[in-house]
Amino acid sequence: MPGHEGTSRTGAEDYSIQGQTRRVHQFVRSVGLDKSPFHLVGTSMGGNVAGVYAALYPADVCSLTLVCPAGLVYPTESSFIALLKELDLEKPVAPSKPIPLIPTSMQELEAMLKLCCYKPPTIPRQVRRRALQASVRGAARCGAVRRGAALTDFLRGLLANRIPNNDFYREVFLEIVGEKSRHSLQEHLNLITAPLQVIWGKNDQILDVSGAAVIQKALPHCQVDLLDNCGHAIALERPRKFANLVLDFHNKAKKQA
Repeated sequence: MPGHEGTSRTGAEDYSIQGQTRRVHQFVRSVGLDKSPFHLVGTSMGGNVAGVYAALYPADVCSLTLVCPAGLVYPTESSFIALLKELDLEKPVAPSKPIPLIPTSMQELEAMLKLCCYKPPTIPRQVRRRALQASVRGAARCGAVRRGAALTDFLRGLLANRIPNNDFYREVFLEIVGEKSRHSLQEHLNLITAPLQVIWGKNDQILDVSGAAVIQKALPHCQVDLLDNCGHAIALERPRKFANLVLDFHNKAKKQA
């Protein structure tokens, strides 16, 4: 997604949901993905973009999975939305005032992870091993490093990588939650014609699971999969379950096409 890791970042771009949707479509055409319909998956902000994309370019999408998508009017307010209301983002915000998803310290990063995850996150064995080797080589060789230390080093590296771009992330975030993009998915639901799957963690504190009912009311034939003991970071918390749900739905949609 433009603006994320591995892409250029410039304030001159339109990072609204509509702007992102147009650039995804440009990419699809540039690499020839539009030669045949494809299955599209979007999570959180990406779910907002994916839903709008499927609505505006229905010929491109054979089936669609939205994972705890943004862009709706949620019947129940989440902890994250309540925090945003306290910030009063409609008014100019001092650069030093933290946004929960844009951490500037380890304490804020840990708070963000608690918001995003039902359980404290762990890191895969291979990543943990590399973190140990890179940050504490001597201790790693003698086996004296605790698993918690590896996670701490990993999170410190993640934070150090993000902080230089925090002003940009803040600009994009304010664009996404602004009037132009805030309810983009809801405004386009009636235009979605592709078979639709909705996946949501029942314990999501970022975007409340009540959003699933909003989509189901607008599109009664959609498939809704709700995960117990799971927060907003579904692909991180339940990767195998998530992958199986998407693959099963995609295969079923292909058979019914």
